[in-house]
Amino acid sequence: MSDHGFHVHGPHDHELEHAAHGSDSFASKIAVMTAILATIGALFGYMGGATQADAAMFKNNAAIKKTEASNQWNYYQAKSSKQNLAELAMVLPGADPAKYKAEVDRYKVEKAEIKLEAEKLEAASAEWDKRSDGRMHEHHRWAQSTTAIQVAIALAAIALLTRKLWMQYASLGVGGIGIVLGALAWLHI
Repeated sequence: MSDHGFHVHGPHDHELEHAAHGSDSFASKIAVMTAILATIGALFGYMGGATQADAAMFKNNAAIKKTEASNQWNYYQAKSSKQNLAELAMVLPGADPAKYKAEVDRYKVEKAEIKLEAEKLEAASAEWDKRSDGRMHEHHRWAQSTTAIQVAIALAAIALLTRKLWMQYASLGVGGIGIVLGALAWLHI
């Protein structure tokens, strides 16, 4: 709308406005149905985006934990190398075996702690991956429901243009499928 009261809108807007102010009950029902479907579709679209963002964030957390676990395993390997060198030094002529035996024992204790930490980080990574997969499943459900709602809106527009009652019922049916898919997403199924 401009400042001078001149208003330009598309043919679909004109048809909906005419239907809302006219006595055509078929067009009025289609207009209300389309508005309701568009609202539901917007909500489903938002949920689809939110679950996709969560899935990406969870996958990122899994990668971070996997990197931390890899760092721990590298640290474990370094301790193993030092332990091997200490074991080798124990048998060298002129070396103090008791000194190197103490180092070997210390490295064994340190490695056990490092291994435990690495395994915890790997488990955390696996848990984040599992959560990401779950959110992606939900995202797919929301995307399916949003698509069904969009198809229902398109069928409603065709019903309005063709004035076919069966097309209105087809729109309602597809919209119902979209709502069922949205309910499945909401229930994490």
